[in-house]
Amino acid sequence: MKRLVAVLLAAVLTATACTGGSGGQRLSVLASSELADLGPILDDLRADTGIRLDLDLRGTVDAGTALTPGQYHHDLAWLSTDRYFQLKLRKSGFTGERPAATRIMLSPIVIGVKPPVASALRSRHADVSWADFADAAAAGTLRFAMADPARSASGLSALVGVATAAAGTGAALRPQDVACDRLRGFRAGQSLTANSSGALADLFTAHQTDVDAVIGYESTLLSLNASGKLAAPLELIYPRDGIMQSEYPLLLLDPGKRGAYERVTDWLKRPDTQRKIMERTLRRPATEGVPLEPRLPKSVGTALYFPDDQDVVDKLLAYYADPRGRTPGRVVFVLDFSGSMRGGRITALRTAFDALTGAGTAEFERFHRGEKVTMIRFGGRVLAERDFAVEGPADLAAVRGFLDTEEFDSATAVWSALAHAYDKAAEFAKTEPVSIVLMTDGENNAGLRVDEFLRRPVPPGVHTYAVRFGEADPAELGRVAAATGGRLADATATSLLDAFKETRGCR
Repeated sequence: MKRLVAVLLAAVLTATACTGGSGGQRLSVLASSELADLGPILDDLRADTGIRLDLDLRGTVDAGTALTPGQYHHDLAWLSTDRYFQLKLRKSGFTGERPAATRIMLSPIVIGVKPPVASALRSRHADVSWADFADAAAAGTLRFAMADPARSASGLSALVGVATAAAGTGAALRPQDVACDRLRGFRAGQSLTANSSGALADLFTAHQTDVDAVIGYESTLLSLNASGKLAAPLELIYPRDGIMQSEYPLLLLDPGKRGAYERVTDWLKRPDTQRKIMERTLRRPATEGVPLEPRLPKSVGTALYFPDDQDVVDKLLAYYADPRGRTPGRVVFVLDFSGSMRGGRITALRTAFDALTGAGTAEFERFHRGEKVTMIRFGGRVLAERDFAVEGPADLAAVRGFLDTEEFDSATAVWSALAHAYDKAAEFAKTEPVSIVLMTDGENNAGLRVDEFLRRPVPPGVHTYAVRFGEADPAELGRVAAATGGRLADATATSLLDAFKETRGCR
């Protein structure tokens, strides 16, 4: 009889342990910080299976960085995405067995925009793209909040979206597709950041009168709309050129815990659990057949390719974090208004500046908010000059207006005009980064000769980007560009706009 009682008692204790008693199993989980909202769901998990998940919450990119094969410090990892971790494995040359992964739920990265700003964006294109969003940020008509892409998957996914749109290939980014100058206009519009999507939502709520939009998970932004903390609900924009979707995979780091891992994933993938997760967090179910909550649109558009090369991600993060790129610079344009520029050539020049100031199609090379521009028109002498600070559309219109003149000159003093520009640049360079863009369509026939110009002292760090147009001497322009650390762009081989785009490179 005593033996029978002992056996029955052991069975009861085992059953208790499997249903959440004090003897239940505990698993340590390295998790994305936004999973803090799953507390009640995990309480149910523990009650039903006896398994307790202890979440170590971190930013997704930070968490992916912390995962080193053979040196895992947790039983499981539960990330919004494991793409960054998989890139790290590939770059490290790891050849062992990769952790088992089960996707649990989904949420796309979208843009929450105040209704008036959303209407302005859609007035240009009914379906807003990452390029449209970046263009508005560059123009100074939109200020947004985005989590730090070096810490958060939502910020990194948005950065990938903008860079992919800038590359224009429609494919996964390659190292040669990533250019720091194409991120500057987008970055000019960012006015708030945080280390995680949850912290960003709180920050946006506190500063909502000063910010027009916030980039984040669909689930986070829908929850923000439902919180009652906003003056007006945000409109969610699903960029037409691609959506990055987080799949929240649960990874098995310790193979010895496979049995518990499978019990956990089986429970989480049950339709009733998926429905509870969706109702509580507004994340989409990963199990087929679970009806979507009415606020979740059935289609989120096309998928955006995440880079398959760690170097691409590293390059993106380095460019975006580079403090030199965060300091608005000044560009001094020295533009030939000699008689040969009349007619079609001046039209081409104005068309190029229409694009650079946002009235055309140069979204990622256009002037951006905070940038300073000095315009100099010259013939046989300096005809006019003016400084501009770009803060909004009116300033960009004023730049275009500076070129709306029929004042031309019969002579062409290229090197005297450039010397004058360097005198101005020497003062600017004391407090800000400066570069010079020289455009001419003819040979120098007045003022300084090229050799005289080259004997003059040049302010350190001020480079000349020479744009050859028409009959301008490529040898002389190339000599000056090389001597000042710049380069020559030939508009006779492409177009004046393309040549100007080349001069918008990183300085």
